[in-house]
Order: sequence, then structure tokens, then C-alpha cells
Amino acid sequence: MIVLIFVLIGLLIAFNAPISLALGTASAITAYLKGNLPLIFIPQKIFTSLDSFPLLAIPLFVLAGSFLETGGVGMRLVNLANVLVRHIRGGLGFVVIVSTIFFSEISGSSAADAAAIGSVTIPAMIRLGYKAAFATAIVAASGGMAALIPPSIIGVIYGWQANVSVGAIFAGGFVPGFLMGGGLCVYTYFYARKMNFPVEKKASLREVWIAFRESLPALMMPVIILGGIFAGIFTATEAAAVAVVYGFIVAVFYYKELKLRDIPKILVDSAVTTGFVGLLLGLASVFGWVLTTEQAPTRLANLILSLSGSQWVFLLLVNILFLIGGCFLNATALLIILVPILLPMAERFGVDLVHFGIMIIANLGVGYVTPPVGVCLYVACGISKQPLSEVIKPLLPYLVVMVFMLIFVTYIPWLSLVVPSLLYGK
Repeated sequence: MIVLIFVLIGLLIAFNAPISLALGTASAITAYLKGNLPLIFIPQKIFTSLDSFPLLAIPLFVLAGSFLETGGVGMRLVNLANVLVRHIRGGLGFVVIVSTIFFSEISGSSAADAAAIGSVTIPAMIRLGYKAAFATAIVAASGGMAALIPPSIIGVIYGWQANVSVGAIFAGGFVPGFLMGGGLCVYTYFYARKMNFPVEKKASLREVWIAFRESLPALMMPVIILGGIFAGIFTATEAAAVAVVYGFIVAVFYYKELKLRDIPKILVDSAVTTGFVGLLLGLASVFGWVLTTEQAPTRLANLILSLSGSQWVFLLLVNILFLIGGCFLNATALLIILVPILLPMAERFGVDLVHFGIMIIANLGVGYVTPPVGVCLYVACGISKQPLSEVIKPLLPYLVVMVFMLIFVTYIPWLSLVVPSLLYGK
């Protein structure tokens, strides 16, 4: 039955069926053929799995990010990053990375990060003499890196799956996220020196102050969200609700770039996105329950233990699995298909579930950039109008850097656990 369910999923995906439909159909057919699983369990499981307070954070973070993305926040964060680092060789590449970090602390979505920052920085880089393919590659890689920076929607989903604190997952992403961003900056600097990229005049203190003052309301949002979560003032879900209200006020009344006539479309788009994610999560819970009844996690764990009882080997196999899977499935689908199987094994090998989650999110970040389904890659290509074949060559070194940083995150748990241990005593 385990083989059957994966064969059915593979066939349905091959025929371009949505991931949610593939998971639900394969689970229903397997349950029906097995005979001892009444099909009424499917709607019951969907309802009970979605009846979760932490999952309310997903539509709220989506909505808050939409308010700020439409409200001109991305342009102001890019301007702030520009005045801070434009005097460094390859400074505009640094601007992409730094501004993506800033924006990712607001949006929670890597695709939104790539779209908001890329739409501003790619044209600017091309005007200053950067090759369009290189500009596209660095925007895509920065979007993948941003998956680690809290708040992260996939972090919320993993926290719900693993029954661990979403706040701890957010806290665990800080050091790995900045580490990966730093690795991208180091490569950008040396490549810029090799290619003799242009250097802009260092910004004056007045320019820095003006840029900081204009972006301050946007910068306050992650302070309010993450500060409130880590200080125990509110939960991640309550923080998302605060983010919606704050994002609306900033975009409509302070920056005045979000018009009231835009709000209905934003609400509809956010509802559609939430509906897709909700259906996927509900049917994924059905899929996970069927796998559990078939003892798939136990069998896979025994198989890996027969190969090696080493925690290091287990983590290596997980990385390989996610890196390959990230080339063919989107991040949410990969997360909800594999995590229910891998969590019992991680516990069996004594892997901290916060560290395990950060490692998985880092893997998914790489998946955002790898073809044929890398969403950040296609967003960046769509902005620059560059064919994928032209972007692959400048993108490869960035992928190497991201995988190299992933190895550090995997085998140095301290990187993921140092901040949660300070905040939560974990």
C-alpha cells in the first residue's frame, strides 16, 4: 500500500494535477482499497487538522505582506540598503541581499521578497552596467536565503507539524539566515572585484538619515512582531494580526501609496492564497495519517538504521532528499509530504526538532532557486525578462554557496539553537 500511494501521487503529478488533489486522491484510493479505513475520516481529518490556532498566522502574514508590498515599502528598504553599502565594490549586489533581509522580516514569503526587491533592484543594476543574468541570479538567491529570516510562513507550517513553538522556529532562523546572507555577500564581493563592477560615491550622513527616517515605519514592523513574540507579549498568531493592522496603517496613512480601491483585490488574492494552502495542509494531514497507519515512518527508519545508525548519515540523507525533491516540488508540498515521515526518525536519532526544522527550511530555501520549479528563480526571470538558460551560469556559484552554508547549519546545531536557548531556555 505504501508503494501504491506514492505511485498514484507520482502519476497524478505527472499529469499536472495539483499537489493537494494528488495527495487527497491517492490517500482516498489507498484507504478504500485497504478496506478498514472508512472514507468519512477524510473530511473529519481535514477539519480537525485545520482547526488550529497557530495556522491562523498564515493568512494574516500573507495579508500583512500584501499591504506593505503594495504600499511602497520595498522601494524604501532598497533605498536604505543602498545608502549603507553602495560604496563597496559590487555594492548594488549587497543592496539586493540586505534589502531582501529587511523585507523578509515583514513579508514571510520568499516569492514576495524576490518580487518586491527584484522589481526595484534589477532595473537599477542593469542601468549601472551589471549583466542582466547576474542581477537575476542574485535576486533569486537572495529570495531563497530569505526563507530562513523570520517571520516565515513555512516556519509556521513546520511548527504546526512538529508541535514545536513557532516563536522558537523564528528565533532559530536568525543566525543561519544571516550566515547564508553573509556567504552570498562574500561571493558577490569577490566576483565584483574580479569583474570590476562600478563603485558609487559613499552616502553622506544626511542621505543615510533621510533614508533611515523614510524607512523607519517599515523597520519597526519586525521589531513589533518579533519583539512581541520573543518578549512573550503575544503569540505568533496574535503577532500576525498586529502586523495586519500595523501594515495597513503604514501603507495607507503614512506612505499613502496603498489606495482604498486596492484593498478588495488584496483581500481576494490573500484569501485565494490561503485557500490553496489550507486545502493542501488539510489533505496532507490525511496523507500523513494514511502513511502512519501503514507504518511508513517506522519502516523507513528501520531501513535507514540498517544502512547506518549515525545521526550524521541520517541528516545527510535528509538533505539529499530535500535538495532533489526541491527541484520538482514546491516548498509547501515538499514540507507536508516528507515531514510527517521524517519527524519520528529525527526524534529517534536524537535530533532537536527546532534544529531539524531550520535545516529543512534552509533546504527549502535552496529549492526556491533550483529549476524546474524554483519559484524565486522564475519570479526574478519574469522581472528581468531573461531566459532561464542565461541565468543558470551566474546562478550556479550562488547555489554552491547556499549548499555550503546548509552544511554548516546541518552539522553545527548551535547555529540554530543559540537564540532559542537564550529566549526560551531551549
